[in-house]
Parts: sequence; C-alpha cells; structure tokens
Amino acid sequence: MLVIGQSILLVAAQTFLKISVKLFGDFSWTWEFFKNALTTWQFSVSGICALTSLFTWMYVLRQYDLSLAYPLLSISYVIGLFSAYFILHEAVPYTRWIGVVIIMIGVYFVVK
Repeated sequence: MLVIGQSILLVAAQTFLKISVKLFGDFSWTWEFFKNALTTWQFSVSGICALTSLFTWMYVLRQYDLSLAYPLLSISYVIGLFSAYFILHEAVPYTRWIGVVIIMIGVYFVVK
C-alpha cells in the first residue's frame, strides 16, 4: 500500500508540474518568468507531492528490499497513463496500454 501511495504522489507531482509548465508561457531569463513560475499554485502542489513522495520512498526503502520495492514502483506507469488520459486529456494509444500490461506482467513475476 505504501508503494501505491508513493506512486500516486509521484504521478500527482508530475501531473501538476505538467499543468504548471503550460501556465508559465514561453521560457525567458527574466524575473517576471521566474516569478510567474514560482508563484503558480500548481507548481507548489507539485513540489509538495514530490517531497512527500520522496519521504515515503525513503521509508519504503528502509523497510523493504530494493529488489522488491523498485519493481512495484512500476505501478506509477499505470497511474500515469490514467492521469494523462483523464486529467490532461491526452491521447494514449493502445500500444502504450499494451506496454504497461507487459510491464505489469513482468512485475508480477518479480514479486512472485
């Protein structure tokens, strides 16, 4: 459950980051650009989710073998595709879904 929670936080961080970079506008080395970038709430939420994900991952690594924990992290691929499709409204081709299914089958064998 911890790895699933960590994966959800990881995907949430990336989803909010994707939303925030769209709001930044075109990149420029100006104070205005960086002020806009650092003051969007989506960017802040992305950072909070990323930090929480990091601390959760540190706890998982302390409790479990890396050879078990790291493959379980692949659940983030599934959650990420759902986020891309349902939240960001991106087109997700069937080949990506098939790839994720293959990865999850591999994770099943690693965990067994």
